Amino acid sequence: MQDVAAMRHCRCGFLSVLPLFFLILIIGGCAPKERAPIAILHTPEHHVVTGMKLLETGKPLDAEREFNLAKELDPEYSPAFRGLAVVLAYKGDFKSAFDTMSHAQKLARSKQEEALAYVGFMRLYTRQKDEGWLEHVQENFERARKTLEDVPHMADPYLCMGLAYKEACRFSDAAHAFRKALEINKTLTDRAEQQLKLVQKIERAMPGTPIGKKVALLEKVKRVDVAALFIHELKLDAIYKKIRPGLPFKPPVKGAPIPVDVGDHPLGADVQAVVDLGVKGLGVFPDGNFAPNEFVTRASYAIMISDIIATIADDPSLATKYRGHVSPFADVRNDVPCFNAIMVCTTRGIIEPKRRVRQDIFDPGGPVSGADALLAIRRLKEDLGIF
Repeated sequence: MQDVAAMRHCRCGFLSVLPLFFLILIIGGCAPKERAPIAILHTPEHHVVTGMKLLETGKPLDAEREFNLAKELDPEYSPAFRGLAVVLAYKGDFKSAFDTMSHAQKLARSKQEEALAYVGFMRLYTRQKDEGWLEHVQENFERARKTLEDVPHMADPYLCMGLAYKEACRFSDAAHAFRKALEINKTLTDRAEQQLKLVQKIERAMPGTPIGKKVALLEKVKRVDVAALFIHELKLDAIYKKIRPGLPFKPPVKGAPIPVDVGDHPLGADVQAVVDLGVKGLGVFPDGNFAPNEFVTRASYAIMISDIIATIADDPSLATKYRGHVSPFADVRNDVPCFNAIMVCTTRGIIEPKRRVRQDIFDPGGPVSGADALLAIRRLKEDLGIF
């Protein structure tokens, strides 16, 4: 009898947990299943493509991880070593970079891989900029071009040659190379077209001094860069010296203190010259510093340019000319301090607004590229008849 009672107890216990068991099965069946890894992406080719994209976005360490993964999957995969060589160049280890690129060349399994190794050497020499670097780039360009005689769709050598010419400040040659790259391979349109527009803008700006050409390549200019451009490209000190005897409303700032943070700066003399000229927006801060490495915004650059226009034109009324006017820009109110300066520069075509579908914007907090800074100076000269 005890056995029968025990069996009944077990049976009841089993029946009581049975609904719970089915509930677990139902829930488990509705739960999302774990996705299987996509093996097709775990290939040397995919990791190298990913690594190259990371390099272009300025992430060499992340790119190095991808190239190493490619090398682990195929220890003799030429593109993996080519990518690692470029990463080593980013780190400044050029000896290892050139050795690794030579290894990539030896491992090349096709004409295309061999040509890309030559392009890799072009990149290394362009980054190193050692004596005779441009000649070495040109030599490897010719080797790549000849290797690709049977692969006419590859434009990489021309794109890399254009970048080298740009770094060498040979802007017309760079533009020619970028156009050739676009003709050969439309898949490079975004990058080649962007570079072509940049060098064309620099050509229009016509930088006439070595420092102007160097600043032209900067994506964002700093206060010290603008000071150098005003002195070397615009020659503002000479202009003010010539016209200021007749400008009683804005005399030069004589005996201005030397900013404490530019005493040993290579461009310290240019900073001091600009401080002495009293350009609005480019002076010494209350704490005695100039902040040479602070990036210049589009609004602050407009303030500087409009102040120079008012000084040279001997027209102090320009400082309030547009007060109360309706702002044509969606992102600039007419009551902000920089509004008048922005209007002075845009109405004269010295600084261009940015186009939107419905309304223009100015992007007052946006950076100023070296090419844009130079182009504004060029237009300023034309506007004021300064040659």
